[in-house]
Amino acid sequence: MSQRRSPYLVGPLYDWAFFLLPPLASLLIGILISGTAFTDDEILIAGQDATWAGLVIGTIIHAHLVAVFFRSHGNRDIFKLYRFRFVWVPILLWIVIVASSWAAILAAIAATFWDVWHSGAQTFGFGRIYDRNAGRSSDAGRRLDFWLNQLMYAGPIIGGATLLDHLDQFEDFDSLGAVFFTEIPARAESAQRYFTWAVLVIGSLFLLYYLVFALMMARRGQGPSRLKVFLYVTTGACSIYTWGFNSWGEAFFIMNLFHAVQYLALVWAMEHKRWVAWLGKDGRPAGKRMTAALYLGAVLAYGWGVQLVDPELITLWAVTIVVSLMHFWYDGFIWSVRKNQV
Repeated sequence: MSQRRSPYLVGPLYDWAFFLLPPLASLLIGILISGTAFTDDEILIAGQDATWAGLVIGTIIHAHLVAVFFRSHGNRDIFKLYRFRFVWVPILLWIVIVASSWAAILAAIAATFWDVWHSGAQTFGFGRIYDRNAGRSSDAGRRLDFWLNQLMYAGPIIGGATLLDHLDQFEDFDSLGAVFFTEIPARAESAQRYFTWAVLVIGSLFLLYYLVFALMMARRGQGPSRLKVFLYVTTGACSIYTWGFNSWGEAFFIMNLFHAVQYLALVWAMEHKRWVAWLGKDGRPAGKRMTAALYLGAVLAYGWGVQLVDPELITLWAVTIVVSLMHFWYDGFIWSVRKNQV
C-alpha cells in the first residue's frame, strides 16, 4: 500500500509561516510602517536619496532574484539539462545590454512587466503543488488556475492606483529621442478609468466562473486543495487591495515582501539538504543553521550591493538586469510539477 502524500509542500509549520500566511502578514507590515520615519525620512546612501523601507525591500527583492542561481547552477541535475541557457545566454545578454542603449531600456522595461507575469505564475505554481499533494492530476484545472492568478495579480495593476508607477521606464526613451514611447504613460493615464471598469467586470465574471468550476469539481470528488484555495484567495485579496487602491502607499513593499519570502523559503526547502551535505555538516542542527546563514547571507549581500550600484555604471547595472531577467526566465522551466522537479 503506497504512503499517502502530505498535503503540505514541506510541513504545516513551515508552509503556514513561509508560503500561506506571508501575503496577509506583509499587508499588516505595510500598514504598520506606513507614515513612519522608516518609510518617509530620506537618507543618503552611495550619493543617492533613499528611505530605509526602500533599501530594505530593494535588498530583499534582489536577494530573491539571485537565489534562482542556487537552483539553476547549484543543482547538478537541473544544470545538466540546460547548460547553454545557464552559461551562455546570461553572458550574451549582458554584452548586448552594455553595447546598446536601446537594448538597456528595453531590458529594463521587460524586467518590469515580466515581474508582474512571473509573480502571478509563482502563486500559480504553489497552487499546483498543493493540488498535486492533495492527489489531483497535474493537469486538472491547470489553465484556469494560471489565468486566475494572472488576472488577480496583473488586473489590479492595469486598473489600479499603481499603473503609472509601472510605466515610469518608458520615460527613459526621451534620451533616445523616441517621443512616441515617452507618451505611453500619459495615454495610459487618460484611459485608466476604462481599464478599471474592464478589470472589475472581467475579473468579477472570471472569479464567478472559477468558483462555479471549483464547486462542480468538488461534487465529483475532485475538489481543489483547500490550502491552494486559501493561498489564491488571500493573495488575490492582497493584490486587489494593494495594487488596486494602494491605500497605505506601500504597495511595492507589501507585494514584493511576501513574494520574495515565499521564493527564498522555497529554494531553501528544495536545496538545503544538498548544501548541508556538500559542506560536510551531515544534517546536524548546528550545521543546518550555519548553512542557512550562509545562504541568506550570500543573497542578502548581493541584494544590498545592488542598492549601492550607481545606475550610471552600465557594466554593473547590466548585471542586475541580467540577473532579474534570468530569474524570470529560469523559473519558467526549472520548477516543473509535471517533471517532478519539486
